[in-house]
Amino acid sequence: MPDRSRKRQNPSDVNQIAARIIDAVAGELPAEDSGKNPAAVALGKLGGLKGGKARAAKLSGRRRKSIAKKAAEARWSKKRPK
Repeated sequence: MPDRSRKRQNPSDVNQIAARIIDAVAGELPAEDSGKNPAAVALGKLGGLKGGKARAAKLSGRRRKSIAKKAAEARWSKKRPK
């Protein structure tokens, strides 16, 4: 599995770690930029907050039942390790 490139890597050199600790204690750490557009983050959060409720309201009882049945079959059909 590839390493995640989005996460900031911590330095592995002892001197870099010590410098980072000193900067943190002195309050001189640079502001971290997440690199994300704040407007896009807000829109994504709004969609996530109302997504499940809106989908449940839109589904018919029959469709909701078939989805639940399919999910239960998938859960119970898994092979359990011995």
